[in-house]
Amino acid sequence: MNERIHVQEDVSDKLREECGVFGIYDFSGEDVASSIYYGLLALQHRGQESCGIAVSDTQGPKGKVLSTKGMGLVNEVFSAEGLSSLKGDIGVGHVRYSTAGGSTIENAQPLVLNYIKGTLGLAHNGNLLNAPELRRELARDGAIFQTTIDSEVIAYHIARARVHTRSVEEAVAAAMKKIKGAYSLIVMSPRKLIGARDPFGFKPLCIGKRDNAYILASESCALDTIGAEFIRDVEPGEIVTITPKNGIVSDRSQCLKPGEKELPARCIFEYIYFGRPDSHMDGVGVYNSRILAGRYLAMDSPVDADMVVGVPESGNVAALGYSLESGIPYGTAFVKNGYVGRTFIKPKQSSRESSVQVKLNVLKDAVAGKRIIMIDDSIVRGTTSDRIVRMLREAGAKEVHMRVSSPPFLWPCYFGTDIPEREQLIAYNRSTEDIRKVIGADSLGYLKIERLEQMVDGLPICKGCFTGKYPVEPPQEDIRGEYDK
Repeated sequence: MNERIHVQEDVSDKLREECGVFGIYDFSGEDVASSIYYGLLALQHRGQESCGIAVSDTQGPKGKVLSTKGMGLVNEVFSAEGLSSLKGDIGVGHVRYSTAGGSTIENAQPLVLNYIKGTLGLAHNGNLLNAPELRRELARDGAIFQTTIDSEVIAYHIARARVHTRSVEEAVAAAMKKIKGAYSLIVMSPRKLIGARDPFGFKPLCIGKRDNAYILASESCALDTIGAEFIRDVEPGEIVTITPKNGIVSDRSQCLKPGEKELPARCIFEYIYFGRPDSHMDGVGVYNSRILAGRYLAMDSPVDADMVVGVPESGNVAALGYSLESGIPYGTAFVKNGYVGRTFIKPKQSSRESSVQVKLNVLKDAVAGKRIIMIDDSIVRGTTSDRIVRMLREAGAKEVHMRVSSPPFLWPCYFGTDIPEREQLIAYNRSTEDIRKVIGADSLGYLKIERLEQMVDGLPICKGCFTGKYPVEPPQEDIRGEYDK
């Protein structure tokens, strides 16, 4: 495989989320492109490979959609001039990191589909378990695919169903009966904005309102950014249809097969890592969840030390929680280069060893001679933890005790998080003591698995990556595509 020049920075050993979605319908007829832009900026942490905006004028020619997509960050792809040319009062936006399908412009979203009933704009977050099977079935019937992403499979099924249904929301419901897995969807038709969430609720989706505009977004922080009021979360298995005539219309029954029930299983990593600290999802605040995770670590894995520090950014709040519970002072040990995104140019394999320090540097004056407790959200392959421990030691830290605000990863994820095969996970076939030796810490402690529900106030969650027990049977074939490992 040819090496890409602009690649995902894998040395951070961080999990990556697939996407962030945003949609808005302004009943006053105002252009919405700039609001989508700012909403996507707020969701940038959910994906940095590509982004896009598609808009339509509900008073103009029916089905005319204007769209712009590009590789890179939101502020790199869109200019003020480009946004001003996207005229329309309804629209969808998307930021993407690929877990299934390659990192190419063809796979950027939103997808815009022209078909016999008009046009559809679709933005999707998640992974389908049966995408390969459905893709083969569609291909046998003559479908020609422009992308390698499962979002196009969803779009095709909605378009097909629309030919035989009375409305686009019924077509979405019909498609949801065929697809299996994790999805939060926003669908733009010529006169409607539709949001849908899989029956498990793996991926978040919420509803907001600003003046005469209604918004759908992956996280509530995107609503705050554009001055919108949070109304509520879209429920697992729910379809919401937004129109000027009826406002928000909810349907919680049409997407399920006979006898099926919603079985909520939210992704716990929305609270541990993916979500922005200022977001609330399904009634639970991300900030409070991380504070609790840190407090539980201090209760269950105490250690005598001089300072508690977090690995930026998601480790910081858990570190504060550990400090509050233990009474050990909270401090800053790392300076983060805020101008390096999660992607950067890495032309040679030999540059890997310095990549961590491109993003993080240690404050020697803060750590020298001290016993440090370092909190991070996870250890995946262990390729970063040992380097950060070493950086602290080289800066003069007397002891380095690592605490992790999640349990050990023992199984892969099939629902839109790029947890790899078991053999690549540092915890696979290793004890905590074995891992401690590999990363070079003086001690190591993980969050206990029974603490997970407690940190999200009893919310039903998916723990498959820790236990191997998934809410739905995992696929027989790998659906997750190629990751930049």
